[in-house]
Amino acid sequence: MLLRLDTTDTRPLHEQVAAAIRRAIAEGECRAGEHLPSARDLSAALDLNVNTVLRGLRELRDEGLLEFRRGRGITVAEGAAAPRSGLRIKVRELVAEASRLGYSRTDLIDMIRESS
Repeated sequence: MLLRLDTTDTRPLHEQVAAAIRRAIAEGECRAGEHLPSARDLSAALDLNVNTVLRGLRELRDEGLLEFRRGRGITVAEGAAAPRSGLRIKVRELVAEASRLGYSRTDLIDMIRESS
């Protein structure tokens, strides 16, 4: 699993770590039951404090996406996969609704940028 953080992102680092892992799960890079690198290994790879990485991992555990098992490490929880296709369906629905209301794709992109 290769995680990269955006140096221009203004969100707290632990949130960026959690988001990167969420995306890896959604993209199918990490599958249910698969072991993740240890927090120490992730922190070394990302050049972050181990506590920052742990905070992001705990957030995902609390969401039910990861399981922590003493002696067995961190694994992706069963049923954690949120397929990217589900997000694509929602995007198509949003584009269709915007079009129905008379908004162009450019208008929709501008709205998304403004909301970030």
